[in-house]
Amino acid sequence: MMPLYRDGDVLIVEPGAQVRRGDRVVVKTKEGEVMAKVLARQSARTIDLLSLNPEHPNRSFDIADVEWIARIIWASQ
Repeated sequence: MMPLYRDGDVLIVEPGAQVRRGDRVVVKTKEGEVMAKVLARQSARTIDLLSLNPEHPNRSFDIADVEWIARIIWASQ
């Protein structure tokens, strides 16, 4: 299966938007890792993300390790 987003695709995100379970999001960790995932769950302490690409694992982070999260509102493919 092909990845949903590939190098060269343009994503438009809305950083100020409320993110809800099921939203496609871009997340940047404080270590500098940037990823596009689906928000599975967010609590006061953790965030759980589902991979859009079956070749990549689902991820969970402490909120303290996330620099920002933004909802994807448009993608060129």
